[in-house]
Amino acid sequence: MGIGRDRLLQFERDLLNGKNICSSRGIFVTFPSPLQAPFRMKGLGVIVCGQGEFLFLLNQKKHLAKAGESLFIPEDGEFQILEESRDLEIQMLFYQIDPIRDIMGNLVVSMYMYSRLTSEAPSCVWNTGEEEDILKYMSLLDSALQPEENSFKFYEQKLLLLALTYRICSIYNRKLVGERRDAGGRKRETFIRLIQLIEQHYMQERGVEFYAGKLCLSPKYLSAISKSICGYTVQELVFKAIIRKCISLLKNTQKNIQEISNDFGFPNASYFGTFFKKQMGMSPQQYRKSL
Repeated sequence: MGIGRDRLLQFERDLLNGKNICSSRGIFVTFPSPLQAPFRMKGLGVIVCGQGEFLFLLNQKKHLAKAGESLFIPEDGEFQILEESRDLEIQMLFYQIDPIRDIMGNLVVSMYMYSRLTSEAPSCVWNTGEEEDILKYMSLLDSALQPEENSFKFYEQKLLLLALTYRICSIYNRKLVGERRDAGGRKRETFIRLIQLIEQHYMQERGVEFYAGKLCLSPKYLSAISKSICGYTVQELVFKAIIRKCISLLKNTQKNIQEISNDFGFPNASYFGTFFKKQMGMSPQQYRKSL
């Protein structure tokens, strides 16, 4: 059995076992069998087509990827390969974002993943002009995945995944801004500016009025734009940013609940606990104990 076939079978096993990182570790000339039936993504997917082409379904919509193009598959997307050419050459990376979710900014989470859930989002496949750089990230990650008794490998993997995710978001941001000429594009541009404002001010400002004022829009209209682009209102996005930071503090610091409550300007720890439980389904103390 050839090395390429061994890698393909390993990728299939990793995929079916729900491994955090599934990499082709080089070129595949065909797709793994689990992807030739409807497959529900547990994380993000990146496929770079070096040669040939393939037809696929993503969330029940048909797309064609050709040589020189990259495909970005969103978290929880349903993906299926329909056809592939005989001269196909692809490289693939599927990874779950849970290991890096607590250190990703709201800008990343919202602009890339949430935006792709709507029909207004641009195509999921295009020639980004950065395919070589994406492949370099994938190659570096492959090196970090090699079995080795090294306590730094885990952190190296997280940093590489974080860097790759930011690069993907940068690519996607340019795609959004580049298509802003129509009304839908103007909405997307407003959404990006909103996310940037939330990232800057969520620790102090939770009200829709503040962000609407910064963008010279009515609170109702701004929330309608946010809802149409990503499925969440402005306040829900602010709350998600707060919860993300709270989770990071609970995981990575020794701060007590009162100190975390003070960081966000809650009236008291009880009020903060009620807010956290409403968002997460458990109290901050319960969450910390569950880690």
